[in-house]
Amino acid sequence: MHGESGYGLWSLVIINSAVFIFFAFSFAKPQSQSDWRSLGMYSAFIVALFTEMYGFPLTIYLLSGWLQSQFPDTNIFTHEAGHLWNTLFGWNINPHFDPLHILSNILIVIGFFMLSSAWRVLHEAQKVNEMAVDGMYQRMRHPQYVAFIVIMFAFLLQWPTLPTLIMFPILVYIYTRLARREEEMSVRQFGDRYRQYMHHVPGFIPRWRKTGELHFG
Repeated sequence: MHGESGYGLWSLVIINSAVFIFFAFSFAKPQSQSDWRSLGMYSAFIVALFTEMYGFPLTIYLLSGWLQSQFPDTNIFTHEAGHLWNTLFGWNINPHFDPLHILSNILIVIGFFMLSSAWRVLHEAQKVNEMAVDGMYQRMRHPQYVAFIVIMFAFLLQWPTLPTLIMFPILVYIYTRLARREEEMSVRQFGDRYRQYMHHVPGFIPRWRKTGELHFG
């Protein structure tokens, strides 16, 4: 799978895309239009990623002249060379065990854990038409969007491509806009209770230090 013929493996594109999209779907359990929109954007990123990872290496082709001049002894069209950070840093180790790949795997696990924890709290709150302020929501106001951002960033550490590098900041901006829009809706629905929550709990950077239980009654 990772030898000389590292691409054109469209079955792996489909399988890997389906697995990671299904993982996100099963953890997030989208219900609202906003839920589906955030999952859809993540899914587009994942499909673009695995298309280049196993299907057609667009980034490698576009950078092939420069890469071949910088690394003349490397066959840049092998799967191993496609791990561009490993190639660019000149690490003579298995790219699946280089520091960035290991960090990527850790962040992916953290991201899916955050996603699962956040959506469980959010959907329980939605059932009773209440504010989500427990669990991850005690640390930050938008853990579900942060989780998607962490997962996508993790994949960039593992396999950067020009399309996903372009998509990533755009998706971060869109997720931020979605979060702000949801905050406006929450302020209209919950009024001063939600304003108090916003005052005590940061939006995207988690509040790690415990300051006791917060009550927004």
